[in-house]
Amino acid sequence: MAVVGVVAPGAMGTALAGCLTAGGHRVLASLAGRSADTVARARGVLEDAGGLDDLVRDVDVLLLVVPPGAARAAGADVAQACTRTGARPLVAELDAVAPATVAAVAEELPTDLVDGAVSGPPPHPDAGRPTRVFLSGPRAGEVATLVAPGVRWLVIDGPVGAASAAKMCTASVRKGHQALLAQALVTAAEHDVLETVVDDLRLDFPDAGVPTAAVAATKAWRFVDEMTEIAATQAEAGLTPALGEALAAVYRALATSAWGGRRPDEVPADLTDPSGLRPDGSG
Repeated sequence: MAVVGVVAPGAMGTALAGCLTAGGHRVLASLAGRSADTVARARGVLEDAGGLDDLVRDVDVLLLVVPPGAARAAGADVAQACTRTGARPLVAELDAVAPATVAAVAEELPTDLVDGAVSGPPPHPDAGRPTRVFLSGPRAGEVATLVAPGVRWLVIDGPVGAASAAKMCTASVRKGHQALLAQALVTAAEHDVLETVVDDLRLDFPDAGVPTAAVAATKAWRFVDEMTEIAATQAEAGLTPALGEALAAVYRALATSAWGGRRPDEVPADLTDPSGLRPDGSG
């Protein structure tokens, strides 16, 4: 079994580590300088390798799993650690970023990179439906051989950048829907037609409602950069970036709302008041 490293052990990174551990792999991370919450979450799931130099030296495959806005800096840190140590692990860049961002990360690395993107929620070994992870590039098949219950590796026949392009397209629809829903519900409440709007939307979108929008708001701080990456991806395709930029603006506002500062598990399943989605934080 392979030795796998994770940068960094946030919610998604730790979830992937748990699946890889369940598959029999040894999974390491650098916990130096991490918060107490991160260390507690990682305990029992992965091993602390020490510093980043130790991590790149000790692993066969290194997964980059950081917020979109931190992808370039994380890639540069790994590149420098590889240069200092002479280590050459296979790096899988799994962040929600534009193909151009992945290309920039790959250009700095002195080792090979597999383009990847997680499509779905944080995985769990016992989940009824596995979380999909797109992979592309010449060595994508090597990552796909990693046994990870709860993860479904999907190798795309394309170069580095193809997996990220797929993620940008699917995320623009899924997270775009959530942004539109939040805007619609706040607007409906302002015009005193909230119940009518929710009932009508549920004919086509069964999960439409204030809880869905509030959960999206709790993650809005991460989604802002992802929407910016989507805008860049669409611009690369010769399309206007205005849609992605507008979605980024919606999530930027949601991040400042009352729900923007809370956790997904704090959202009541029966929440009906959308005032907490307002950018001024009222409600």
